[in-house]
This record gives sequence, structure tokens and C-alpha cells, in this order.
Amino acid sequence: MNITFIGGGNMANALIGGMLNQGFAKTDIRVVEPNADAAGRLRNQYGIEVAKEATPDALAADLIMLAVKPQVMKSVAAGIAPHLKSQLVVSIAAGIRAADLSRWLGGHQRLVRAMPNTPAMVLSGVTGLYAMAGVSADERARAQRVLEAVGAVVWVEQEAGMDTITAVSGSGPAYVFYFMEGLEEAAIAQGLSAEQARQLSLATFSGAAKLAAQSSEDVATLRARVTSKGGTTERAIHTMEGAQLKQIIIDAVRAAALRSRELGDELGSD
Repeated sequence: MNITFIGGGNMANALIGGMLNQGFAKTDIRVVEPNADAAGRLRNQYGIEVAKEATPDALAADLIMLAVKPQVMKSVAAGIAPHLKSQLVVSIAAGIRAADLSRWLGGHQRLVRAMPNTPAMVLSGVTGLYAMAGVSADERARAQRVLEAVGAVVWVEQEAGMDTITAVSGSGPAYVFYFMEGLEEAAIAQGLSAEQARQLSLATFSGAAKLAAQSSEDVATLRARVTSKGGTTERAIHTMEGAQLKQIIIDAVRAAALRSRELGDELGSD
């Protein structure tokens, strides 16, 4: 499978590193990156071919990965549209709906929309995927193979599900970091050093996530196991419930999903 990345930013860098780690050949990966510094870093780090422009030769691939900012996607799509034939196109641009991108690509139907998250940079991400009707089972498998190089994948059959994925896992790392901020500040307020607070916060989150991933029980059951009656954890949970923290999280995810839909409307309006 020959793959051409349009854009060589952080997420493309993560995907390329993950793919090479999973056994993809360097000769099967090309990048179109006009920024000379970014192009040089990709060549030096991975030893792959990097072109300055999206020439017909660069676009002669089995899969084209659109890894550019949403705000420039329309112009990028217009530039590559005349050179599309049977290539599978995968977009990792947030908010760009498949129908709008297809229109900008001259009606191209072999199109998959992907929403990876930033832990992909350490090969621990999760990516939401949606395929247009014109994408075959084999092409879906190709897209999945690429995104699985940096973590897990979740397919949705209705594109509206991508707004929820954006709100839950796309934005989700920020929610985790925000909670970690609070936990660290609480530890410092109770007399621990900043270094101790960070160490405890990081280890607690990574350990709890690992425990949940390896357990057959749901997170509510795991939480209950830690919450002994009359103990310290119960007191903390009661405080959180009194502040309706869980409902706040639900409302926050709903707000993020709404904003994702709004961005889709704005970015695809012309």
C-alpha cells in the first residue's frame, strides 16, 4: 500500500512513526510538505521522500492522507481534485464533513473521515472513523490499518457520530489534563511539593486507566470497589456528587459535540 500524506504536521508525524514501527516500508510513504524546516525534519527522522508540491506523481498512491488544517482544506482539495482517480482519501481534519470534502474533491466518493486524538503521538491514541458509501470493505480495512498504527479505532455508521467522538475522545485528553491540574493543585494545597503532586497524579491516572483496560468490569464497578463505606473515598465522591460533577461532564461533552456540528456548518458553508 503506497501512501501519500498531504501535510507533515504533528499528527502526520505520529502516524508515520507508528506505521514504520508496525512494519510499513519507508519507500511506501511519501509526504507533501511545503515548509522546508518541517520537510527536513521528516527526511532526517524517517528517511522518507518529501515533496514540496502535490504533483501528479506524488498523488499516484493507493491512499492519500489529508493532514492539513481545516481552514485550508478547501484550497488543498481543489488542488488535488484533478489528479484523483481510484485513490482512497482519508481526512484527519477536524470538523470537515465528508459530503463537503467530496464536493471540493470534484465528487470523489472513496473517502474516509478520521478523528484521531493527541495520545496518538505516543502510540496510545484512539481514532473515530466514518466511511462514505462508495468505500469498499477492503478500503475500510486499509484506512483502519493505517490508523491502528497509533492506537485503537472505532467505526461509526452515521457521520453524526463523529461529532460525539470529537467531543469524547478528540477533546477528551484536555478533560483528563484539566482534572489532573485540579488533583495536583489539591495535593500542593495539602502540603506536598509540585514534583510529588505531579508524580502522584500521573501514576494514578495511568494506573487507573491500565486497570480499567485490563478489567472485565465496567468503570462504575471499579469505582465502587475503591469506595469503602464511611471511608475517605466515599467522602470525596459525595463531595463531587453534591457539586453534580458527573452532570457537568455530560453537559461539557454535549457542548463540545454541538460546537463540532457548528464547525462543520461553518467550514463547509461555501
